Amino acid sequence: MRAQLGDELVVESPTTGSRLREGEIVGLHHADGSPPYDVRWSDTGQVTLVHPGPDARIRSSRLPEQPHEHSGTPGTALDPSLDPSPPGSDFGRRVAHRRRRLDLSRAEVADRAGMAENYLAYLEQRPADPSSATVLSLAAALETTPDVLRGAGAERAPGPGRAAYHPRLHELGPEECLRLVASHGVGRLALSTADGPQVLPVNYTLIDDTVVYRTAPGTVTATAVGKLAAFQVDHIDEAMSQGWSVLMVGPARLVTGPAADELTARAPSLPWAGGDRPLWVSIRPLRISGRRIGVE
Repeated sequence: MRAQLGDELVVESPTTGSRLREGEIVGLHHADGSPPYDVRWSDTGQVTLVHPGPDARIRSSRLPEQPHEHSGTPGTALDPSLDPSPPGSDFGRRVAHRRRRLDLSRAEVADRAGMAENYLAYLEQRPADPSSATVLSLAAALETTPDVLRGAGAERAPGPGRAAYHPRLHELGPEECLRLVASHGVGRLALSTADGPQVLPVNYTLIDDTVVYRTAPGTVTATAVGKLAAFQVDHIDEAMSQGWSVLMVGPARLVTGPAADELTARAPSLPWAGGDRPLWVSIRPLRISGRRIGVE
């Protein structure tokens, strides 16, 4: 039997196959993932040392563990001293951020939450979906709520959280702005129309220093062609109270012929809105500016 941190230990009846008990593996005692395990039982929330018998099996709900880059051994527990950036998931980032806000070490939080320090390192560093009992324990240890750790406010408009301690506003140079925009994503197109100013989200790609996006004839985003348009991209990190914003202003032009065919072939993804969007529009900025909110 081999397990990874975060796997589920399921104890079943050897005769009927019915599940009797299940728990989350929150601590390993051997680098190869062999028993025994520290298991947090879902029915009690308690952590016990378990030597699985023949009526137990491992159920994994995660991607296979990657080889540990420092040891080269598959399945090796994460080194608690490692603190990579960025963490492996939004949940892990919220946990790590809250821990630092409280000026607590991983060992202190793990002790408060009743889990192995290696498991806390796993949660902070790798994509993970911990059990409700684990989230409850971590929330109590970090003096917050499970909803905050799980990002329950993800559907809210960004920005209602508290400002970071000692925030600083930085002006970004053109090269930094382009670097931030370079990863394709969603931006906002702002332009004047017959019905007044409009701002619409569009999927985009950055080719060199030019923003390109797909659209369809007769749509508002297609009417940008031949006009001066503004294109804005940002990233808001609610958990960290940080973020950046880039604004690009330039003429919108229709891309045709072989250039349009090449864009279609190179497009990293289809527009989220779906539908047939055969037109390509480009915006090469005449002006580009950006700002970043960070902390001292």
